[in-house]
Amino acid sequence: MKRYFPRFPPADCYKFNISKVKETFMKTYMAHAETVERKWYVVDAAGVPLGRLASKVAAILRGKNKPTFTPNVDTGDFVIVINTDKVVLTGKKLEKKYYRYHTGYIGGLKETPYSTLMAEKSDLAVYEAVRGMLPKNSLGRQMIKKLRLYKGAEHKHEAQKPEELKLY
Repeated sequence: MKRYFPRFPPADCYKFNISKVKETFMKTYMAHAETVERKWYVVDAAGVPLGRLASKVAAILRGKNKPTFTPNVDTGDFVIVINTDKVVLTGKKLEKKYYRYHTGYIGGLKETPYSTLMAEKSDLAVYEAVRGMLPKNSLGRQMIKKLRLYKGAEHKHEAQKPEELKLY
């Protein structure tokens, strides 16, 4: 008796016509950059922890909230974040966490505590948190351009008719 590898049985062992079954399989939808429809969302950041806000916003910028998500295509929507000056850092992060960057010169590491950063440039803190959660390639650089940050409650994108998005 001839033995077959179990994953590849002979074609005559099927009780049905295998060619008709292959025709009825669903095809995986792959989005194209030209056909993506983009929405605008407004997110109020008042009282929301920084990391939770950043992870939700990054998912929307990436397009993971859509059924048409494709990893290699920018399928995300535009996000407007207002009240970035009212974002909360939990625990002792306000005193112990530092924003670090390097100037490119020898010994050029600069450190700013988040207490100073949140008081002076809270939009930069939110921007860097979201940017850190996006892909580190040209697609991620394209996605971050769809993020708009405002310290106050007003924004200048009323013409786009953005939808209010409740995070928590």
